[in-house]
Amino acid sequence: MNSGISVLLVDDEHYSRLELKHLLNERSHFSIIGEADNGESAVMKTIQLQPDVVFLDVEMPKMGGMEAAKALMELKSPPLIVFATAYPQFAAEAFRYEAIDYLLKPYDEIQLDQTIKRIEKQFSAPAQSNESVKPVGKLAVEGEGEIFYLDPNEIVYIHREDKLTKIVTLKKEFDSKMPLKEMENRLSPFSFFRIHKSILVNLDYVAKLTPWFSGTYQLELKGMEGNLSVSRNYVRELRAKLEI
Repeated sequence: MNSGISVLLVDDEHYSRLELKHLLNERSHFSIIGEADNGESAVMKTIQLQPDVVFLDVEMPKMGGMEAAKALMELKSPPLIVFATAYPQFAAEAFRYEAIDYLLKPYDEIQLDQTIKRIEKQFSAPAQSNESVKPVGKLAVEGEGEIFYLDPNEIVYIHREDKLTKIVTLKKEFDSKMPLKEMENRLSPFSFFRIHKSILVNLDYVAKLTPWFSGTYQLELKGMEGNLSVSRNYVRELRAKLEI
């Protein structure tokens, strides 16, 4: 695991931030690097501080938690989001923004420990003694009463559509309920790159990159009809990864 996981606390109630700060400080590998009391400030501080995780309240002045989460997901490197709120009715909506968990106030330490474990799992990675070793493992996808095990090297691209994640290979398309963020983390040892908030591509299948409108690009993939849109926020990093 990494030496430390950086956290931004966002809540308009000062004492709620203090309570959560106290609970997280008891976990020595968590580092509170900033606080915010509204959604607008949360977005600005996330851009400035680049936290690994944002604990985000829902009901706040100026910009609420859901609106802030939507803005955070637009960032090139979005943080993990944990909603921490007194309102259980927003839980279903929260996971539309790929939240890793939904904590209810007053905080229950058992539930918080479960959240902590989910966060730690996202930042854990097996040690590799040789970087040139080809990663192994298959992606499990449930469908049609069966479990399909997909070779990540055969996946061309993945995109989020409504409430499903679509996994596209040269031969077939599969549906998964796994959030795109979690799938991106699982596939991190392979050649996948996010070109849009809702699209991951396998860089091994990239054939051509063409300038389009307003700083966006069109990406052509081997064996696929049509092109994918590349958000201008990702273009520079994409070119850096593709070019020798």
